[in-house]
Amino acid sequence: MKSLDVKIWGVRKRNTKKASYDVRWTVGGNVFSEQFRTKGLADHYRAKLLRSAHAGEEFDTTTGLPESMVEKAASMTWYAFALKYLAMKWPHAAPNTRDGINEALTAATMALLDERPGRPADDVLRKALRNWAFVLPGPDDRELPVEVANALHWVAKASRPLSDLADASVGLAVLNSFKLKLDGTAAASETVRRKRRTLVNAVHYAVDLGEFKENPITLLRWKKPKVVKEVDPRVVANPEQARALLAAVSYVGGYDRARGRRLVGLFACMYYGALRPAEVLGLAEADLKLPESGWGTALLHRTRPSVGRQWTDSGQTHDDRGLKNRPVEELRLVPIPPQLVTILREHLATFDTAQDGRLFTSERGGVVASSSYYRVWQEARTLALPPAVAASPLAARPYDLRHSALSTWLNAGVDPTEVAGRAGNSVEVLLGRYAKCIDGRQEIANRKIEELLREYE
Repeated sequence: MKSLDVKIWGVRKRNTKKASYDVRWTVGGNVFSEQFRTKGLADHYRAKLLRSAHAGEEFDTTTGLPESMVEKAASMTWYAFALKYLAMKWPHAAPNTRDGINEALTAATMALLDERPGRPADDVLRKALRNWAFVLPGPDDRELPVEVANALHWVAKASRPLSDLADASVGLAVLNSFKLKLDGTAAASETVRRKRRTLVNAVHYAVDLGEFKENPITLLRWKKPKVVKEVDPRVVANPEQARALLAAVSYVGGYDRARGRRLVGLFACMYYGALRPAEVLGLAEADLKLPESGWGTALLHRTRPSVGRQWTDSGQTHDDRGLKNRPVEELRLVPIPPQLVTILREHLATFDTAQDGRLFTSERGGVVASSSYYRVWQEARTLALPPAVAASPLAARPYDLRHSALSTWLNAGVDPTEVAGRAGNSVEVLLGRYAKCIDGRQEIANRKIEELLREYE
């Protein structure tokens, strides 16, 4: 039986030990209610009922719900919902974020499959989900290989209902599946937390669609793995080691081919300017002021992060974006010391720029691939460092040059606010990450305490 005789009452707080709120309404003279943990969730649910009533939807007198909300959760599978969520997130997400969403949705989908006859091999399922299902254009908008089409057809039939996530045991099983890699070993803590964030965000979207009253994943008592956010002091190179490494880069690949020589300035920007690799790759001659003597400046506004072609709108390996975690139009002015000014002037005199003005290019004039400069860096380490040091974590990755720069500035006594501004970080993040890399601060603190106590003796 259907009815338009609907009256939606307000939200009231229940008189219980644990705070909860009721939404009450009547349909055809029958009273219905739903209970929520917070007033915000209750208000949100009431607003959805009001929208349906104002739109003239018929309400079911058995369930009390409008047609658009009746049995939606039971009728939608996780896989169908995941495709809908991806289509909503993809247009506004950065390429690396798209990759992360894809990875999390693939893992969750694998954990939410029922046993059905004809199950393809796990590696076939993962490849079909990773490379064809959770990318745009989606599987319904392009021609699929037969094996992929068959695998995704099986997934669509075997996927559990989205509503199963309301069962705590199912939600915990999905979260626990994030903790393991394909070989059964423990996954990195940051990877696990990133997948959980995506799942939580996806289910928030399900709440917005009326699939759940509240997010069941956030209600679970699940211990998040701890993530080490501090920089390992062992990776930090001192100025002498950094200079030796930069000199060694110029010897990689021979003089004529210049595999290393054309990248000396790239690594120097990471060390002397504390630039991120993607910021260096986006740096153009027009962004620089390089006087004949003294300090210069670099105006950062463009990055070229390295991602897979399938994640970018342009189909290029390197995306073209603004600064990390900043509005597209935001700029960052970084003073650069005379040592870097000299290196960049020499680089321009020797190699010129790409057609679009970028400083650093591959041998063919394209954007330098991260794999290319990583290989050069590894060869330079073996040239510059003694075997025992080369086997250590010291400057093991090019990014460690940025860590070395910021640690050096902080140890030199530069105000953390100034360091954070040049690095493009907040002061809190800066000090939290580099606390263990600041030498001598304990001795200074001890001396100040001792001097204070002596005054009262």
